[in-house]
Amino acid sequence: MTTAKNLPTPAKNLIIPPNDLWSDEPPLESDLHRDQIHLLLACLKWWWQNRQDFYATGNVTIYYNPQRLTTQDFRGPDFFVVKGCENRPRRSWMLWKEGWKYPDVIVELLSDATERVDKTTKWELYQDTFGTPEYFWFHPETLEFKGWRLEQGKYKQIEANEQGMLWSQELELFLGVQEMKLRFFTPQLELVPNPEEQRDAERQQREAAQQQAEASQQQAQAERQQREAAQQRVEQLLAKLIQLGIDPDKL
Repeated sequence: MTTAKNLPTPAKNLIIPPNDLWSDEPPLESDLHRDQIHLLLACLKWWWQNRQDFYATGNVTIYYNPQRLTTQDFRGPDFFVVKGCENRPRRSWMLWKEGWKYPDVIVELLSDATERVDKTTKWELYQDTFGTPEYFWFHPETLEFKGWRLEQGKYKQIEANEQGMLWSQELELFLGVQEMKLRFFTPQLELVPNPEEQRDAERQQREAAQQQAEASQQQAQAERQQREAAQQRVEQLLAKLIQLGIDPDKL
């Protein structure tokens, strides 16, 4: 794995490209792929909304040439996360600008056109060059889902739990398939919502709380009416006794 310590010194006449080079990735293959990337990003960013030490993105080019060349040595994972960096928008991920930090987690979305590369070329690249601790792949159509964790420089397949979920040590979350989508789950196996789902859940909670408050108010009103009716019956009985010439206090 190439690190900042053993990087070769750029040649004197080498022209260093700008540090804000645009990403150069092909269009996503289908709506399923696009929606899946957006879902992963939305959920993770919501879950880590109070953190400022990570960068998560999708279909963005990683430039990693040791000589800082942008015409070779570049890849664009479908989804990746880098920890320990500034949380801000970027046009691309250029290693020499980012302290030579490689992704900590990569997810590739398989397709008929990319499956072979994702399972061979990229698998080897992420293991041997990037040294990415965790690599997952998911097929939005067939729902094939596997994950790999780097151990002593080699990827070892992550074993699924009883629910078929894979644990990510880097994210401290489970990844699993629900309703034909790859989703994040908490250590307690609770679904990590996206912002829309969270808003819906909060609205439902407010509505449930309002219904409970209204039910409590109705119950209190019914109890008050019962007390008033009981008191009215007592007063009617007392009035009847007095009408009959009976002193209620002597009963």
